[in-house]
Amino acid sequence: MNGIDSLEDLLLAVRPGPPDPDPGAVLAAGAWTTLVEPGDGVAGALVGTLGAADALDALRRNAPPSRNPELRKAFDRWSPRFDEAGFARAFRNALQVGARLLVPGDVDWPIGLADLGAHAPLALWALAPTGFLPPLTRSIAIVGSRSSTAYGDRVATDASCGLADRGFVIVSGAAMGIDGVAHRGALASSGTTVAVLAGGLDRFYPAQHADLLHRIAREGVVLSEMPCGARPMRERFLKRNRLIAAMSRATVVVEAGARSGAMNTAAHAAQLGRPLGAVPGSVYSATSVGTHVLIRDFAAVLVRSAAEMAELASEPDDAVQLDGFERLSAPEDPNEARLVEVLGRRPRTVLDLAARAGLSIADTSAALGMLSLTGAAVEGAGGWSSA
Repeated sequence: MNGIDSLEDLLLAVRPGPPDPDPGAVLAAGAWTTLVEPGDGVAGALVGTLGAADALDALRRNAPPSRNPELRKAFDRWSPRFDEAGFARAFRNALQVGARLLVPGDVDWPIGLADLGAHAPLALWALAPTGFLPPLTRSIAIVGSRSSTAYGDRVATDASCGLADRGFVIVSGAAMGIDGVAHRGALASSGTTVAVLAGGLDRFYPAQHADLLHRIAREGVVLSEMPCGARPMRERFLKRNRLIAAMSRATVVVEAGARSGAMNTAAHAAQLGRPLGAVPGSVYSATSVGTHVLIRDFAAVLVRSAAEMAELASEPDDAVQLDGFERLSAPEDPNEARLVEVLGRRPRTVLDLAARAGLSIADTSAALGMLSLTGAAVEGAGGWSSA
């Protein structure tokens, strides 16, 4: 593409600015985004110990640096995805859409992500007008129901406009409902907004927000820890929410059902010790059940305006840690959930499904066995498919 053939040339193309002192480490960090699912703590610990390049080399040789059984399982999980041609393809696809690769240590790497520890992203892909991220020291996440009401939309619009006027960056997930309204409000006030996606930057999701995301890419930032081509699977949405919470100074939930993505983001914010606010609503509205639960049972601060949200974000980081959010997690088996998302009508081999789901062959086979018992997966002559 455009005379660019080598990985080194591709790296220069997706890394504006002076050459990296250790390009091998940066290339490896980008490669790791194709190998692991978001928030993989084993991968984070391995890369943190060995460095991205040496960790990648250990995986290439299938030589875990210790006999830790969890590490052995992780190598089995990552190996089906190891594909050096796939690494180059991720960089080429990023170049095609104009994405930049960000790695920890970059001057514009969101510092809040460090609080995720081993579960922090190993790299990020970004679409931004200058190629660089704005400072996120004054940032607020505004999240809420996809099925928002006129009341919720008005609150989110007033809040995002008012916060943008006060110099805050608005962070959200570009979903339908409150997320989209928050992004639009920031843009309407000529503010900066960051959209964090669950899939690759070449797959804007939801499709109804493609125009909005193109505008954010021109005037703000669109981020993902997944490489181009990655599908926005359910588990990736939930893991994406930790980034929204971590890179924001505070999180505000405008509307939310009792179990929703917004509540999941609130749980991440609470676990990170970030200030958490919730907007009250009608006691008769299903979209305000979640915010009332946050206020009553989890010590979220009741906020009604941009001014109160700005105060929330100005509080010290010793905000009250909230307990009990583990109850909000879905009880389903995560391996089975991943496979349900990648199964289709076309039969696929166990190896192919393992690579698509980011699982070891053993875990894939076990999960397929359970799914076959419920009728969710069917084995045929050509492999496994959905029922």
